This record gives sequence, structure tokens and C-alpha cells, in this order.
Amino acid sequence: MSNKRLVFSGVQPTGNLHLGNYLGALKNFLELQKESNCIYCVVDLHAITVFQNPKELKKNILETTASFLATGINPDKSIIFNQSSVSGHAELAWIINCISRIGWLNRMTQFKDKAGKDKEKASVGLYIYPNLMAADILLYRATHVPVGADQKQHLELSRDIAQKFNNDFNCEGFFPLPEPLIPKNISRVMSLRDGLKKMSKSEESDYSRINLKDDADEIVKKIKKAKSDSEAIPDDLKLLEKKPEAKNLLNIYSEISKISLSKVLNEMAGKEYSFLKKKLADILINEICPVGKEISKLMKDETYLLNILRKGSEKANIKAEENLKIIRDKVGLI
Repeated sequence: MSNKRLVFSGVQPTGNLHLGNYLGALKNFLELQKESNCIYCVVDLHAITVFQNPKELKKNILETTASFLATGINPDKSIIFNQSSVSGHAELAWIINCISRIGWLNRMTQFKDKAGKDKEKASVGLYIYPNLMAADILLYRATHVPVGADQKQHLELSRDIAQKFNNDFNCEGFFPLPEPLIPKNISRVMSLRDGLKKMSKSEESDYSRINLKDDADEIVKKIKKAKSDSEAIPDDLKLLEKKPEAKNLLNIYSEISKISLSKVLNEMAGKEYSFLKKKLADILINEICPVGKEISKLMKDETYLLNILRKGSEKANIKAEENLKIIRDKVGLI
């Protein structure tokens, strides 16, 4: 790889990716590919921190790979692979387990959120998975990581671990301290039913989200039923703060149309939300339906998808082994 910045990012194969994944991650991956060396990983080892149906997991790994490709990520420009196919992730994660501190993990808020009230029954993997996330990044000595607001804490942990390794083994600068890449002007995509909750596959109602594989009719139905507001669209951003569902629809329209939110308000002020919903459904159909059709098409060719992952893992393994050889030597492993 050249001297361009090295970007690493992973997506869990949870299946049925939605608009939040598309705007928050996949579209950004495509832009990063233009100016950086990129490694995009289907993080299947992270997925099994909670029980997964094995058949569903295999399908979801392929579907996430198909989603990368359908969005336009080019396997000739970026490395696309699944995490479990590169054993270096697990090996470095163990070394990091021995460097990371329990106090650091105790501060990770996502474990508390995901484990729920009965933390005693959560898997050990769920507790230490921030260390695996650090290993994912540091294995390739990545310089930059795209992050959302809910991942900033994990990247800070990766930086702490990198610095401690460099200090413990007298190799200042060996691990770069990875920098966050926070997408500009991208708002969090919220549920279509509750503007205070993030759009999520885990929400019970399918009407809470736009799935990448939704057809035009489903998109129209979901946007029509989306919660908005009984009053007309305001002309002032401040007035939207108390209307989270309305703000969410306007934000989605702004991001897909590439028109600033203030300009969208100027264009639509005084109009009913039914006007916005019609326009939003139209641009979502144009943006999302081609991606969904391409995912469905790719999913019919399992051999092709497996071949993409195999070639990607071969490239990733070369990079990983180069770094692991040095890491083992610094730690004192033979």
C-alpha cells in the first residue's frame, strides 16, 4: 500500500442493513475509497458475542459483503474480507487483553447498554469486545477510523492501548494513535416511529426503518406512516428542536438530496409534511432501490461473494502477518 492514510472500518453482519447503515457508514466508505487506502471488514467475531443462528450468520456475512459491493465499494481498490478469516485478529486481541486494564473496560458504556440489567449472564466476549475492536484497528496499524458518536469511546480505548503498548515495549510510534474520521454534515438517522431513538434493526416494528432491500411500494408506505408533526413545516431550525420526528425526516431529505437543512426549510416552509413525505419517498426510491436490487442480484451468486472474501482475506493476511511478526518479537514471543 502507498503512503496515503490507512483507513480501517468494520460492519457487523447483523443482516438486513438499513438507511442508517447506508448514510452513516456505507456511503462514507465509498467517499473514503477515493482518497485513502481502505480496509473494510465484516466483523463476524464481534457478531458472536451474542448467540447467532449459524445458518443466519453465514447468510448475513454474505449479505453484508453484497451491501459493500452494491454501494460501489471496489474490491480492487479496497480490501473487503471477513474478520474470522484472518487469525491475526484473535491473536492480537489476546495480546491486547494482557495489556488493556479492567478499569478501562469498566468505563465502556456500550457493554452496560447491550448487557442489560442481568450483566452476570452476558458473555465474556461481550465484555472484552472493545479489546478485539482495538486489535482490528491496530493489526493493520491503521491511521484513521470512521466513527459515529456511539463509537468514539472505543476509539479512545484503542488509542490508550496503542500508547501503552508503545510505552511498555519501548517502541514509541510503532502503533500510530488512530484518528477519528467523523463524517461532516451527517446527522444520526433516527427511527421513523420515534425521533429520539436511533434507526435500528432490533426495533420491533419494520415501519421504524427503511431497509436497503425495501421495494418502492414499501418505501412509500413507510414514509407515509412515519411520525412527523400536525403543524406546517417551520422556517426556523430552532423550532425543529422540539419536533424530533419532523427533524429526522428533514435531515434524511437534506442528506440524500445534498441540500443543506436551512435551504430545505427555505424551500418547504409553510407546507404540510405530506409534501415533504412525497418528495422524500421519491428520492429514497431513486437512491435505495438500485442498491437493494444489486444486493438481491449478488446474493444469487454465493461463489462470487465467497471469492471476493477469499481474495480480500489473502491481502489482509499479508498485511497482518507483516505486523504480527514485529509485534511477537517486541512482546518476546517466539
